[in-house]
Amino acid sequence: MRFTTAAVTIVTALLSARVSATPTVTVADDSISVGVGVGAASQHQFTGTGKGEALKQDGGIGNGRALRRAGGGKAGKGKYEVWGSDQSNSIAGQTSTGIMGSYLWIWDSDSINAQLAGGADAKPLSCKPGASEGPCDLLDIFPPGNLKEVGTDSPLDNSKFGRLHGVLKDPSNRYVTVNIFAPDAGYVGVMDTETKEAIALFRVTQTSSGRGVHMSFWSADGSAIVVGNLNGKMVERIDVTRDKDGKITDLVFNVSAGVFLGQGYKKEEDATAFYGKNAFGNDLIGRVGGDYSDADTGDNTPTGNPKEGCGLGGCRPNNLPICPVPSSNNNAYVTLAGGGLFVLKIDRTPMLIVGEYGNRLISGAGCGGAESQGQMFLNGGVSASSFGSNQSTFTVYALDDTKFDENILDPKENRPFPSQVFNDATNTNTIGNLDGTIDSNPTGQLPNDSTRRDSHGAVATLDGKYIHITDRIQNIIEVFDAETYERVNTYDLVSKDGKSGREGPAGPCLKRSVLDDANLHLNDPAADLLELTPDGKFLMVAFRGPVPVTVTHSAQGSCPGVGIVEVLEGGKSGRLVDVLRSTNTVDTVSMFTITGGTQYTGVERSDVHGAIVISRD
Repeated sequence: MRFTTAAVTIVTALLSARVSATPTVTVADDSISVGVGVGAASQHQFTGTGKGEALKQDGGIGNGRALRRAGGGKAGKGKYEVWGSDQSNSIAGQTSTGIMGSYLWIWDSDSINAQLAGGADAKPLSCKPGASEGPCDLLDIFPPGNLKEVGTDSPLDNSKFGRLHGVLKDPSNRYVTVNIFAPDAGYVGVMDTETKEAIALFRVTQTSSGRGVHMSFWSADGSAIVVGNLNGKMVERIDVTRDKDGKITDLVFNVSAGVFLGQGYKKEEDATAFYGKNAFGNDLIGRVGGDYSDADTGDNTPTGNPKEGCGLGGCRPNNLPICPVPSSNNNAYVTLAGGGLFVLKIDRTPMLIVGEYGNRLISGAGCGGAESQGQMFLNGGVSASSFGSNQSTFTVYALDDTKFDENILDPKENRPFPSQVFNDATNTNTIGNLDGTIDSNPTGQLPNDSTRRDSHGAVATLDGKYIHITDRIQNIIEVFDAETYERVNTYDLVSKDGKSGREGPAGPCLKRSVLDDANLHLNDPAADLLELTPDGKFLMVAFRGPVPVTVTHSAQGSCPGVGIVEVLEGGKSGRLVDVLRSTNTVDTVSMFTITGGTQYTGVERSDVHGAIVISRD
């Protein structure tokens, strides 16, 4: 079934309370879709001189040549690099985790294949001239002593320049965004994947609620970077200009394009760009353009509903944007901390809200999106804040990515209606979910003890047939059929065969585990974000460490690095075959309370949150 009876019931109740409307339920092919008639639609129009303006770009990838996506993908020759983002400090003596520096681990496929064949561990590559081996230090990639803020000439403040939360690649695999998630930092950079050098650095807008970059994503044609300004409650955009060969020649932080998602907008500091020389002696590019008066900073959506408030599909109580996941149709799916969802048309200026959902239809704290067969699959997990320590959520949704243009001239809530692909029966009634049987799950995060769940990260197989989604706490990956929505398999990351769990022979995380604390639970991958290799043979999965910098109540692991998962059964299953181990004993930050976990006393601080794969074909 694609939607639950409970969900249909709640939507009916919400509609009855709000307007005189009759839900229409159509049943076909063992699926239920709900169409909602809401009477006369609001004719609210966007204001601002930029309304309806499309992005402009010069040649190359920016001319609409879309990224090849799962479902139409072809296997590459197999040459690639794995990039792992380590959130730990790269400078000793810090008072808190993830506040100064970070490490970027890059391994090439030749050394990975040698490790898989029984050879020496893969050696990380360097991003620093003259260095023969990595990892790459964030403070070398963006040297603070060389970089100054455009307009003020203020030097880059390295005291808030850390916590590398993830790097995400563009369609050509030539560039990545660098997401620097230290508290109150708000930095997003761009790197060249071939030369391993920085080419740009920006700091996002600070609003009265703060600023902070959680994740930023490239549009499908590489003409824009969509930035989730988490604490600022904004989604902002960097416009990308390329030459005919796809080389980036200009980057403009376009403040006209921004969309504020909260209530009572107040700007405290403008977005800024930085200038100066990178580690290779080359000048950074990038500038700020546009006008904040053109941005969408109002309190209401195009339907007239409050952005942060309640509507026909429940409420949006806390609109911190988690991940603005882009699609091939220039839609960005903006998951929200407190639940609900916005879909933005990202090639408009300002970006236009074309989809709006409450937390009864889309629960909160999702950060995993995979597009396949015209559908966008999203997940819902537990809150990163302390409130998440008693939450348990594994939920999956699908939305028809081709239907949002209908809302440009005739905006409506909950159109297209989302399909609930999966809603675990043990989910707690939190951040929007009301279908569970419990309100709290205090079982912590220790292997064998915890019954909590936390979905995070999603990827489609090369042929687009299956969607793989990780569970950080249970150390499993759930597999769904992208066409039927059926959960077709569950495989584990702790056994040798991916099927036996902890009862069978242990998988490679055990021998790769940290061993300097006898109380640490071993063979605990704590899988996070993941990506597929170009040949479709492996999933590269970020594995968290014993001192998790973020989501500390759900992400403690024992074998930090990147897990290599062999894809089996035509994409339907998998098994962990090895771990690319990361390590950090430079960071000497004192231990803090790990809620529901082990009070680790050792020296390992590495904590890899994201893993991507850069094709080298």
